[in-house]
Amino acid sequence: MSTAAVAPAPALGRPGRYRWMICALLFFGTTINYIDRQVIGILKPTLVQQFGWQDERIYAAIVFTFQLAYAIGLLLAGRIMDKLGTRRGFAIAVGIWSVAAVGHAVAERMDWMKLPTINLDAKTGLSVVLLTGAAAGFAIMRFLLGLGEAGNFPASIKTVAEWFPKKERAFATGIFNSGSNVGALLTPIAVPWITLHWHWEAAFIATGALGFLWLAFWLFFYREPEKHPRLSEAELAYIRSDPAEQTTPIAWSRLIGYRQAWAFAIGKFLTDPIWWLYLFWSADFFNRAHGLDLKTIGLPLVVIYLVADVGSIGGGWLSSAFIKRGWTVNRARKTAMLICALAVLPIVFATRTTNVWVAVALIALAAAAHQGWSANIFTLVSDMFPRRAVGSVTGIGGMAGAVGGMLIALVTGEILQRTGSYVPIFWVAGCTYLLALLVIHLLVPNLEPAQIDKA
Repeated sequence: MSTAAVAPAPALGRPGRYRWMICALLFFGTTINYIDRQVIGILKPTLVQQFGWQDERIYAAIVFTFQLAYAIGLLLAGRIMDKLGTRRGFAIAVGIWSVAAVGHAVAERMDWMKLPTINLDAKTGLSVVLLTGAAAGFAIMRFLLGLGEAGNFPASIKTVAEWFPKKERAFATGIFNSGSNVGALLTPIAVPWITLHWHWEAAFIATGALGFLWLAFWLFFYREPEKHPRLSEAELAYIRSDPAEQTTPIAWSRLIGYRQAWAFAIGKFLTDPIWWLYLFWSADFFNRAHGLDLKTIGLPLVVIYLVADVGSIGGGWLSSAFIKRGWTVNRARKTAMLICALAVLPIVFATRTTNVWVAVALIALAAAAHQGWSANIFTLVSDMFPRRAVGSVTGIGGMAGAVGGMLIALVTGEILQRTGSYVPIFWVAGCTYLLALLVIHLLVPNLEPAQIDKA
């Protein structure tokens, strides 16, 4: 493949808006992605009671298995998207995770399974334990779900880089990333209702089937910009209005040598686990601290993720607005991220209040701040790397975030098993973002682009 750069096409009038149709597809894909991964978190108290998982480390091990597969998947997904293209690569990922999501409904029938996983114990440290019965079945399905779901963000970030000029990428990222909040918002509405009217198996089947519906729309509507029959020449010229880039794929081994990749990866390693904490343990926190059950948990979680949705779009809009005012990309992104990091801090008081709605407000603020942070940290990749490397770098950073999620799953399970308290967990959640921003600033003080094409 030629490495020659191609100059952007000249402007041909007012561009159309078909690129926002593509953004809508990414939004709905991310929504379904988060619905499927969050179902088990909503049903945790129900499953613990039904299967007798009184040891908190059993549930933690199941979550760990998802995170392990997610880390492996992200290591591979970026390269797959760069090689196969987002149309085919994304379709494969959604197909795998949808099969796995539906497969949770038969997990309890896999009682013949024995699955080794990792356990964290204060006395013995890390050790391998065996999950048996329904726990093993759930762990297998969570592993497959993690492999498939790992493709969502590398594919979406790469699609944004292909379909949007730099000045719109943070906003577009914020829009599709808000699907994670919408998914997290819809799940506590739909899953309790489905479970109470039918059974928990039906919740997994109904939510998992959504992926197959999305897949049909994706294959029908999506093509690369240069090959899309519905994209006008003016809009294509607008999309390609940034300075031209080479198109030759970049070896993964080259990317990890850049401090820009490490800045993104460390930022994800430190902050992604906090979002996993909200997804997989919020229902349990409210059950322990405020006695909420399957009938009453819906509204508090809806409020949390509705506010988080505003944070996702607002965080992306904020840095884009700063740039339109003439700020540098470096100043705009980091100021927006600092605002988000400071907004997370009050979550440390969520365990101190006896008022459930005060706790909801504090967690909602932190979740919104995380999503605003996320919209900007994802955009850092396309700020610092050429389009041909975006999928791979996003996969590397996502893998680092999943490894952090693996660790927080084990730590959370051990803390809850030994103390039954979320206090130390929420202290970690509150302080991590400022540390992450400091590391990012030290590694890339000016968000200077990686000099890949000059190497």
